[in-house]
Amino acid sequence: MKQIVKSMMVALMVIATCTAAFAQSQGKKQRMSREQLAEVQARHIAKQLAFDDELTSKFVSVFCQQQKEIWALGPRLVRKSATTDEEQIQQRFDRSEKILAIRKKYYKEYSQFLTQAQIKRVYEIERQTMKRFAKKAKRQAKKSKTGRSKGYEATRL
Repeated sequence: MKQIVKSMMVALMVIATCTAAFAQSQGKKQRMSREQLAEVQARHIAKQLAFDDELTSKFVSVFCQQQKEIWALGPRLVRKSATTDEEQIQQRFDRSEKILAIRKKYYKEYSQFLTQAQIKRVYEIERQTMKRFAKKAKRQAKKSKTGRSKGYEATRL
């Protein structure tokens, strides 16, 4: 009888320890890095277009490189009170031209291994994904302004 009680106590201690450890690891969500996010997005696009493994790896590599070049331009311009409206508009034009040049460069690379219809679809899926990210960010900003708890509103993505 004592042996059974001892083994039950050991089992309860193990369960309690595992439960506590599991609860701690679930509470903290880690954000993906930009590079990881770009790779996940590229793999999602490749899956949507049903690429084979070889084409997927090539596409992911080129897509991630394109994203890195765009990120190298720096963050989006923030409205500064020291600059005039005209300067801000000019800065936006300059940034847009740089992004367009990068997109044209990578369009040529995509053309080497994707059809025109596939490239068009890649751009559509990318745009849809960015819209979802923007909506999610807007919901989170709205939620933080109203003071709701983090787990209150279910988010999709």
